[in-house]
Amino acid sequence: MAVNRDEVRQIIEAVGGKENVNAATHCVTRLRLALVDETKVDKVALDKLNLVKGSFAANDQFQVVIGPGTVDDVYKVFVEETGIGESTKDDVKAAAAEKMNPLQRAIKTLGDVFIPLLPAIVTAGLLLGVNNVLTAGGLFGDKPLVKMFPQLKDLAEIINFIAAAPFIFLPALIGWSAMRVFGGSPILGLVLGLVMCHPGLASQYTLGDQDTGELTKIPEWNVFGLHIEKLNYQGQVLPVLIATWVLAKVERFLNRRVHDSIKMLVVGPVSLLLVGFLAFILIGPVALWLGTQITDVIQWIFTRAGWLGGLIYGLIYAPLVVTGLHHMFLAVDFQLMNSNLKGTYLWPILAISNISQGSAAFAAWWLYKRRSMVKEQGLALTSGISGWLGVTEPAMFGVNIPLKYPFVAAIITTGIVGSIFGSQQLLGRVGVGGLPGIISINEGFRLTFLLGMVIAVILPIVLTLIFSRFAQKNNKEVIREID
Repeated sequence: MAVNRDEVRQIIEAVGGKENVNAATHCVTRLRLALVDETKVDKVALDKLNLVKGSFAANDQFQVVIGPGTVDDVYKVFVEETGIGESTKDDVKAAAAEKMNPLQRAIKTLGDVFIPLLPAIVTAGLLLGVNNVLTAGGLFGDKPLVKMFPQLKDLAEIINFIAAAPFIFLPALIGWSAMRVFGGSPILGLVLGLVMCHPGLASQYTLGDQDTGELTKIPEWNVFGLHIEKLNYQGQVLPVLIATWVLAKVERFLNRRVHDSIKMLVVGPVSLLLVGFLAFILIGPVALWLGTQITDVIQWIFTRAGWLGGLIYGLIYAPLVVTGLHHMFLAVDFQLMNSNLKGTYLWPILAISNISQGSAAFAAWWLYKRRSMVKEQGLALTSGISGWLGVTEPAMFGVNIPLKYPFVAAIITTGIVGSIFGSQQLLGRVGVGGLPGIISINEGFRLTFLLGMVIAVILPIVLTLIFSRFAQKNNKEVIREID
């Protein structure tokens, strides 16, 4: 669609003028801006513009929700009017990172490592869900579909192979992404990850004796009297994350000191050999122990007081999304899924948060409709649908947070459902969120998750309407807060 240049100029003026824009890029729906001073933003004026569907600050970026398709045209005019030149997402992140404290930078680093992996992980989770539908009993009868229709058996096996691969070779994916973030060669990180999950190494999942339950001895290398465990780090997060950080340091050190004519022969082989030894001798065992402690603590909480663990995570998840701190829990999810649990307590609560935020946006749609606020109705309706499908940014930042009450209603609901899930020690896998998230839930827990879904669909709507009526009785008009 053709974009009115004057409207884009109004956006620029509302964010503090072109001199307040340090860098700018865009994603599928939003302008992502690194601003010099966010206090200069006139958010009220910005959100009144027809092009704008909402705005929010997160991770030291100011983001303006425009909508798919239209945002491309808006960005082109924005660049022309500000004269800043086109920037990549990394440019904007780098500009924003200059204002971050050490903790924020650490969290940002984790997000930068794991977020690029989400398309592969979500796809794998979705395919595992499809495999579950084909192989689980009790869904369409007493027998699984592969028993009822034997011709589906091999199809289910192929789907399972494709779906399991990203989890089996997770160290390789993390190695590639982490080296990209740490400033090394991604291909070396990929190779290091593959080395750490080489099929010739002893799998952690086959070390126990099936009859006695006792651990069998891990095979070892004997290198000049040094005994090194031949352990496979398949599915682990911390070992490869720390090892790639060291690898990036070593590679950069060698790159600065080795002559260009022999870099190809020296830098890669020496870096991989040195860090490969360190990974098996020191980094892997220590990081594996640390990761085990983390999963043991979380497992202890959910087995001893699961209702409390689920309640706390349900209450804090949405606020963590606002701050960007939720990214660090992806590493925890992966660690839990590759422990003896074979699943995570946390991702199912995330899926419920998606549904709750979407439902709260639908309640806001009803409030807008009663007041004939056409633009706000459209935003609330579309963001409610996207929330139910697992994408909550439009609902949270465009509707629920500005109105406040829907956001609070969604948080309360997620806490209640999280408490129910925690009390039942409900497990799922990282995959799709929202309503489709039921296919990512481990067998035996789907009925409980379905109950949580029903609560998450209904309760936020009821609570939002109650809060709205209470505010009206106390002469506090809810809708005016975003006008």
